[in-house]
Amino acid sequence: MTEGGAVRRGQAGGTADFWAPGTQILWRYRENGGARFHIARPVTVVRDDPEMLAVWMAPGTECVKPVLADGTPVHREPLTTRYTKPRTVRRDRWSGTGVLKLARPGEPWSVWLFWEPGWRFKNWYVNLEEPLTRWAGGVDSEDHFLDISVQPDGTWHWRDEDEFAQAQRDGLVDSALAGRVREAGRAAVEVITDWGPPFSEDWPNWRPDPAWPVPSLPQDWDRTPAHVSS
Repeated sequence: MTEGGAVRRGQAGGTADFWAPGTQILWRYRENGGARFHIARPVTVVRDDPEMLAVWMAPGTECVKPVLADGTPVHREPLTTRYTKPRTVRRDRWSGTGVLKLARPGEPWSVWLFWEPGWRFKNWYVNLEEPLTRWAGGVDSEDHFLDISVQPDGTWHWRDEDEFAQAQRDGLVDSALAGRVREAGRAAVEVITDWGPPFSEDWPNWRPDPAWPVPSLPQDWDRTPAHVSS
């Protein structure tokens, strides 16, 4: 995993490191209610500046994902026990088309773009989550269960409300966090309704550099960062 692709650019009040396009980093999520990482995805930086981090997860990328301790995929476990049964992680390959992920600094969600085969744009997906924290090898967050699907014509709907409710019943999301997540969701809906960035931008027509290799998953994908920043 490339960690030497940072370039230094001036910002008001100081300087900050940004990754150059083509740099390979990790996009990770901590487990809910714990400190371990249970999702790790090697990605390639498309854009990184004070306004946005954009990364590309290529088809076939080797990732880490959570599974139940007996190997059962999480989504196949009944909702009532999905978050209470013991879990582990396993390596797997990202199937289907790739995903473009967009995140603005400090914002409690990221926006993902999906395509059908042949680059027919499918939809945006708003993933409600903790604002990303940066470290030398990538960015970390924690997923907040609730999501929003946005169609090319601008229509939208909530996703995974049942999982969000179950997470609250199981104590993974307390009332304070649930309130913040709902507030973040409403703020995201305002952006969608106003058709603000990134929805108003030309990202559906973006294409990856064909020279970019598929990043590999490092053995120490779950290492603890020495320093993180927002």
